[in-house]
Amino acid sequence: MTQGDESVLEDRIVEWRSYLRRRQAIQQVDVDELEDHLRSQVAELQEAGLDEEEAFLIAVKRLGDLDSLSREFAREYSERLWKRLVVAPDSGEAPGSLGREALVAVGLAVAAAAAFKVPALFGVAFSGPDGNESFYARNLTFFVLPFLAVFFAWKRGLSPAGRLWMAAPFVVAALAMNLIPFNPGGSTETLAAIHLPMALWLTVGAAYAAGAWRDHDQRMNYVRFSGEWFIYYALIALGGGVLLMFTMFVFSAIGIDAEALLEAWILPCGALGAVIIAAWLVEAKQSVIENMAPVLTMLFTPLFALLLLAFLGTMLWTGSGIDVEREVLIGFDLLLVLVLGLILYAISARDPQAEPGFFDGLQLVLVICALLVDALALWAILARISEFGFSPNRVAALGENLILVVNLGWSAVLYARFMWRRMGFAPLERWQTRYLPVYVIWAWVVVVVFPLVFRFR
Repeated sequence: MTQGDESVLEDRIVEWRSYLRRRQAIQQVDVDELEDHLRSQVAELQEAGLDEEEAFLIAVKRLGDLDSLSREFAREYSERLWKRLVVAPDSGEAPGSLGREALVAVGLAVAAAAAFKVPALFGVAFSGPDGNESFYARNLTFFVLPFLAVFFAWKRGLSPAGRLWMAAPFVVAALAMNLIPFNPGGSTETLAAIHLPMALWLTVGAAYAAGAWRDHDQRMNYVRFSGEWFIYYALIALGGGVLLMFTMFVFSAIGIDAEALLEAWILPCGALGAVIIAAWLVEAKQSVIENMAPVLTMLFTPLFALLLLAFLGTMLWTGSGIDVEREVLIGFDLLLVLVLGLILYAISARDPQAEPGFFDGLQLVLVICALLVDALALWAILARISEFGFSPNRVAALGENLILVVNLGWSAVLYARFMWRRMGFAPLERWQTRYLPVYVIWAWVVVVVFPLVFRFR
């Protein structure tokens, strides 16, 4: 930390102490004890790569778990920090580290879009009659996630050794996806293309955590980041869809069909570049976007619980079973993964010191419903295997549902124990972060082992 940073931090701490004294008469020793917590949190966050302003705000928010006045101060201070983070158009001043991050993020987004078009220089088209869909399905992940990993490695100051370890999974995956003689359009190729982004997305988490991937807090921070990234990417996608719609409209008004240009260039390049930009937005506006997590989880938790309850009730009423076809299996797995992601996001957004409440009961209902649906899907898959034998799709679905049922089952037990006040919330958090490597291992098995076991079909 430079001398200037220390001066700014001291000013912020003086402001915080004054706020506490104005709002409530508390003992000097209490302020000093809280200040010790605050300074240690700021130091840890700055070591993780945050700048002084961001580290101070997040530290004060965390301190809000111990002191309600600090939480009120963080809420008011966040509004002022938002205005300081955005440079006034006529100021002519550089936005400091945020401006450098923006330039790096935009540069990497452009590099991802350019990487996507490089194969076209060698005659490998993305669309059209000569399009090579198999090649792009296998390699689409490599056009964007390595650039996202580079962004985090740069921002977190990852060591040279850490960068080598980070690059190794990408190299192994690229060799596997391009040297394994997949049957074009076959099941193992499709499964590998679906599971590879998950395997490498969690690999990017090592760069996000600056190599400290074994740390529970860093894993939970990456879970929180992933949820917030999804929100921003969805918003960018919605805005991009509107932009594309009006682009086609205005060009059609002068008799020009822009559809081919949009499909070959703007849509894929924009989709890949938005991955980097969304990640930068989450990092840049971390203090503000954190407030979205509780709102979104409170909105979608009851909706998904109602969906699964209605599905289970309809199955019981009609006596219908699950149709185990490939598309149905993929759809159910995506639904369960989305529900699990919602549960993880809710856990990451929750105050671990708070007492059990009504929303925790909703979470438990959602977990139990997801567990029942997963068990029904698992039963249907086993019945299908016993009747028709093993296939890549059925084995992949079997493994994924087994992994999900273990995660959801123990999560239900831990949630129930927490609701009955037999334990705190921390074991539930740690169970989720410790279980993440299981998904990574399974994804790599599907990508690398399945083609060999099922002879590339």
